[in-house]
Amino acid sequence: MTSLSTPRLDVRTIVPRQRHALIFQTFGALAGGQSMELVNDHDPRPLKHHFEAEMPGEFSWNYLEEGPEVWRVSITRTAAAASSPCCGACGGA
Repeated sequence: MTSLSTPRLDVRTIVPRQRHALIFQTFGALAGGQSMELVNDHDPRPLKHHFEAEMPGEFSWNYLEEGPEVWRVSITRTAAAASSPCCGACGGA
């Protein structure tokens, strides 16, 4: 992944219990202002609530596609989050 590319994370084939950790790890590697694209087989609204609880003000969330079979979301790391000492490797825990 380069700083100019937008990582695309398709979690439809990932075991559900491993998805959030992988998503938070990918998000943690983003620079401020950089986005990732999440592809899922259901509305990731619970994930958004998880982000809101763990990283308030550190991301923006934009639906690119809203089902019924595929959901795509652009998740952007805000500039404020880039100055945070957290690397995201812990999954936001």
